[in-house]
Amino acid sequence: MFTETVPPLYPLFADLRGRSVLVVGGGAVARRKAEALLQAGARVIVNAPALEPDLAAWAGNGRITHRAGRFRREWLRGAWLAIAATDDPAVNREVAEAAEAQRVWVNVVDDVELSRFQVPARVERGPLQIAVSSGGGAPMLARLVRERLEAQFDESFGALATLLARRRARIRARWPDIGARRRAFARLLAGPLQGLLRRRRHLEAERLLEAELRTGDDGGSAATGSVALVGAGPGDPGLLTLRALRVLNEADVILHDRLVSAEVLALARRDAERITVGKQAGGDRHTTQARIHALMVEHARAGKRVVRLKGGDPFVFGRGGEELESLRAHGIDYEVVPGITAALACAAYAGVPLTHRDHAQSARLVTAHCKASLDTLDWAALAQERQTLAVYMGVAMLDTLRARLLAHGRDPRTPFALVENGSRPEQRVITGTLRELPALAERHAVRAPALLILGEVAAFAQSLHWFGAAPLGTAVAGGSPGVLDEAA
Repeated sequence: MFTETVPPLYPLFADLRGRSVLVVGGGAVARRKAEALLQAGARVIVNAPALEPDLAAWAGNGRITHRAGRFRREWLRGAWLAIAATDDPAVNREVAEAAEAQRVWVNVVDDVELSRFQVPARVERGPLQIAVSSGGGAPMLARLVRERLEAQFDESFGALATLLARRRARIRARWPDIGARRRAFARLLAGPLQGLLRRRRHLEAERLLEAELRTGDDGGSAATGSVALVGAGPGDPGLLTLRALRVLNEADVILHDRLVSAEVLALARRDAERITVGKQAGGDRHTTQARIHALMVEHARAGKRVVRLKGGDPFVFGRGGEELESLRAHGIDYEVVPGITAALACAAYAGVPLTHRDHAQSARLVTAHCKASLDTLDWAALAQERQTLAVYMGVAMLDTLRARLLAHGRDPRTPFALVENGSRPEQRVITGTLRELPALAERHAVRAPALLILGEVAAFAQSLHWFGAAPLGTAVAGGSPGVLDEAA
């Protein structure tokens, strides 16, 4: 059992506007402390024989007051706080003892024993502040917690705090009973208000709050639901955006595709209801698109925060547009959180640049999950050189792909890279030429999910690979686009 070595601190937010604070020290640490105090509106007095450049500039333009020379006890008179930030332990101790004698709260940087208050690690979102302290005993741990909180609270919290603060008197008048006020706040915060602020629709957010203040009930009615279309990326949970992570932690219901990795789902709110809505050709379990639309509407109308979680990006072969059309038709509030699509992620994790000034001036994203989709493509354009094709859902159609491209003039020696389970621990990369594409895929038993990258840049997979095992299949001599080595 650990014994307590750091005393518990009483948390306090101080209003320092117009109040004097003495900072002893003229280096980089003193400058950081002075800057934070200035942001809080304090009158900052810096005591040091010499100042670093920023502090000197601030003293020159009147932002701070500089008292040159060695620390003198009388300079603490009238100060509300003092900070000792010198590199001389004797001076720091002198400041601490003088402040203690004059009943001035003092912080000595990196010295818990001499400090009478600690400066916390902070997350700032406008008027909303979250302070984290380890009591001065483990500042790096406090910073780590702060970094994690930074990922959880986006800028909309600052806008929300500002909006609610401006309406505070009216909110209290509208719901004088504290219980009713709490219920009203719960409904407001679970509804679309913050989503509007997050999408920079501030005027609509103000109108919504005004409507609640005029006509809202006592706070007991059900919250209005919403849907977020979220891109889960290719599988590596480290590729989720911060916004995706925040939304997953706010979700009541998650409708997810079968390609969403277990590692990504593990980051979601633990008590959220998870519903698999995967579509798989020939599979036993298949959720129709119409059923997905119905589930989104059903749960949103029940007041739930719904996340429609899709592998890759919702708007790249993900039917995100169809789902938004359905939500809009039913009057459901929605937002879209982009994800890293398979073409970008698989190429990056295979070491293949999709564009290259010497080899590919454009990249095309193509879906090839069935013959009907292949028949709609412009094969003459796709067969042109000096471009990259990223083919989604094409594993079952590799024979047809090769035949069409060769028939329209694509060089049979064009390099390819097949990336199976891109960005995941089990990733495999198969390389070779267009001529041998189906045979190599069959030899190595390539299975979905796999992305085909075809074009001169695919040859870089041999020389630039960095993630997982080295590529299988045939290689390019020299490890870059050029003459192909036909040895299997």
